[in-house]
Amino acid sequence: MLIAIDIGNTNITIGLFRESELVSTWRFSTDSQKTSDEYGLLLKQVMSYNNIEVAQIEAAAICSVVPPLTPTFESLCRIYMDVNPLTVVAETKTGIKVLYDSPRDVGTDRIVDAAAAHHLYGGPCIIVDLGTATVFDAVNERAEYLGGAIAPGMIVSADSLYRSTSQLRRVELNAPDQAIGKNTTHSIQSGLVFGYSELIKGMIARFKKEIGTDATVIATGGQAIIVKDQVGEFDYIDPDLTLKGLRIVHSLNIN
Repeated sequence: MLIAIDIGNTNITIGLFRESELVSTWRFSTDSQKTSDEYGLLLKQVMSYNNIEVAQIEAAAICSVVPPLTPTFESLCRIYMDVNPLTVVAETKTGIKVLYDSPRDVGTDRIVDAAAAHHLYGGPCIIVDLGTATVFDAVNERAEYLGGAIAPGMIVSADSLYRSTSQLRRVELNAPDQAIGKNTTHSIQSGLVFGYSELIKGMIARFKKEIGTDATVIATGGQAIIVKDQVGEFDYIDPDLTLKGLRIVHSLNIN
């Protein structure tokens, strides 16, 4: 079995694959102060609850945008699973040619997503990752990563609004009945959910002008479900895109 570990700014998402099948997923809050032993204990507990033995794990793949936690999870894999993990870096074979001005500047999670999207859905394609940041990535039919765009995530914006004002409160990220809010809660929901939906639709339209109107749009990340009906442009919603990409990238590097 392969364990895939996606270390993000807000959550660490872990998936377990049997061949090409994703059989289990778990999410932990990202805490760069936790040690490999602490995360190892948490992982052993959830695996045990799902009747999975650590000894069943034969390989590991990691992508990380939190540098302090990368060696933590590399150590975890070696100590608790007795496997030497593949950590995705700029030089890793991914099946994607990066055309960024400086390829090393692209987050490895974005390239892993690009590899998964092109492999699973073809190209050209646009990936919309709705997580801590709202990230747009473009891949052409030749599996070339063209670049993208980054905006603050919806939850980041909501938290900033709450922390930077005296009278605005936290709200659930649900779409209100109409754009013109009749109370503060609905007004904030309108600005966040409808506002971000328009941002996403506008960016998808701009990307399609540049790479082709036939581009497939794949959404991933925690907020994709919240805005899917408002955006109406997603061809696929794949919450496990990064984990699937890690499996694909690992398969390209096992020899």
